Amino acid sequence: MVRRPVNIAVLTVSDTRTPETDTSGALLVERLTSVGHRLADRCLLPDDIAGLRWQLERWIAEPSVEVVLITGGTGLTGRDVTADVVDALAEKHIPGFGELFRWLSFAEIGTSTIQSRATACLVRRTLLFALPGSTGACRTAWDQILVHQLDIDHRPCNLVELMARFEEGPSTPQVKAAQDSAP
Repeated sequence: MVRRPVNIAVLTVSDTRTPETDTSGALLVERLTSVGHRLADRCLLPDDIAGLRWQLERWIAEPSVEVVLITGGTGLTGRDVTADVVDALAEKHIPGFGELFRWLSFAEIGTSTIQSRATACLVRRTLLFALPGSTGACRTAWDQILVHQLDIDHRPCNLVELMARFEEGPSTPQVKAAQDSAP
């Protein structure tokens, strides 16, 4: 059990799944609650840019939601819009998440892992993680990455211990100047 529970919302993005057939979302809910995190909300939406963006912005604005796990819509087809919406909302990208996820996935699915646009970012004080829609991919992401990074006792470092500092302002004039000149 985690010493510091995190409030996590789970979003499944799919045109074909229903609440009864959403095995990826169910796996994420089971995994996060089994270690002591709190399910803040759960939703299933079709692959739709406006609807997805609206839901994510709603959770980002909700102070009780600290992390959003999104499953589905990270592939390459025209309907796969999750990664695009997450990237558009991102204030700080977390490229290491997608890199590590694909590296771990290579051991399971080989070169097919290049088709995944799994991504993560920080928007204000909310962490967003976009995972592929398969149950196996969600299991890999949770069991090998997220369970550790969302545990305040994981060492040498974890994301939970940084949460209180996500909305800090620039600490030096040089940092402020760099932020102001960024595109």
